[in-house]
Amino acid sequence: MNRILVIDDDIDLCELLSDYLTTEGFIVEVVHDGEQGAVQVLAGNYALVILDAMLPGINGFEVLRRVRAASATPILMLTARGDDVDRIVGLEMGADDYLAKPFNPRELVARIRAVQRRTAAAPATAPASTETLSVGDVTLDLGSRTVLVGGVPVELTSVEFSLLEVLLRLAGQVVSREELSLQALGRELNAYDRSIDVHVSSLRRKLGALGEEGERIKTVRGVGYFYARSSAMP
Repeated sequence: MNRILVIDDDIDLCELLSDYLTTEGFIVEVVHDGEQGAVQVLAGNYALVILDAMLPGINGFEVLRRVRAASATPILMLTARGDDVDRIVGLEMGADDYLAKPFNPRELVARIRAVQRRTAAAPATAPASTETLSVGDVTLDLGSRTVLVGGVPVELTSVEFSLLEVLLRLAGQVVSREELSLQALGRELNAYDRSIDVHVSSLRRKLGALGEEGERIKTVRGVGYFYARSSAMP
């Protein structure tokens, strides 16, 4: 499925994206209003949504909130260049990735492909994986792409799931931010890109603390992160 919905009030940009993405093999639909866009995402079956942060009516963040309350459809947000707050807020609310305007259409396609590779990690046509990863009270099921913490389900975004998978496989070992970006986002880490840090922060919040030992995911300043093994673990 290659249907993409673009939600942006910039008509010229939408025409450019529609023409370019069509030549890349995508079927593109366009909406210029946030309210209508939220309805259409939930009513349709899209491979990905390109969502502008600034929209008339309801803004992109409200669209994102409504969609995430009912759907895991991949969303790539468009933000103003240099507006770090919008990027962080979007990622924290469940956006899969972001791209600052103005941007090169080739980079947009690369980001779309990366999100598609990540979300297609367990395609319906392939035999379901029976592999599970367990570290302490956390169990990650690769087949159903579900996570349990102490037996209780925890809802993760596709990026958070991929991050946790990498960290659990290498529990106790430091994983660089660059490697996490390649494994979880499917792209190289750009200078000043804080996407990984925001996703890790959200993942920490959802998983909760490791008892009296503090955060499950520890920071190694200037290097990356590692998933801490509890002293009670074998």
